[in-house]
Amino acid sequence: MDTAEAGTGPYPAIIDWLQGHRVEYEIHEHPRAFTASETANAEGVEPTSFAKVVGVRTSDGRTALAVLDATDQVELGELAKELGVAWVALLGEADFGALAPRCEVGTAPPIPALVNVPVYVDEAVRADPKISFAAGSHRHSVRVDGAAWEREAGVGYGKFAVRRRSMRSLAERG
Repeated sequence: MDTAEAGTGPYPAIIDWLQGHRVEYEIHEHPRAFTASETANAEGVEPTSFAKVVGVRTSDGRTALAVLDATDQVELGELAKELGVAWVALLGEADFGALAPRCEVGTAPPIPALVNVPVYVDEAVRADPKISFAAGSHRHSVRVDGAAWEREAGVGYGKFAVRRRSMRSLAERG
């Protein structure tokens, strides 16, 4: 069993890929967290510098990962426009987990070579010189140099995320 599957360490292929592509990184261990915002808080980084990774399927049958700030939500209509398709739908847990079967579900790395699908990143992520993302487990994240990750991973950029309203602002709206 892989260490990420057992929840005892980061997924080794992520570390191998980062080292092989000379991307500077730090591994952070933190209390078990399941959402990108929870993980950012557990890691002690700004949620705007923690990348949320979302699996999607397009109307023409493609699968991809969309990457956005932990504080944002994907605007599926905008992502569909960026990808030139009629619609985009979120992957279910089983399909998302199948993209990175040796990682805990929901912790797929935004590295196309490791998930075998294209990765599209919201422009807001590009603004951060360092970004973090799950390292294949709910207890480990990796913090990388954003420009080096972008260059080596070969990700595409677009504008498809909107800032999520906080629960407080929703309550205030009545």
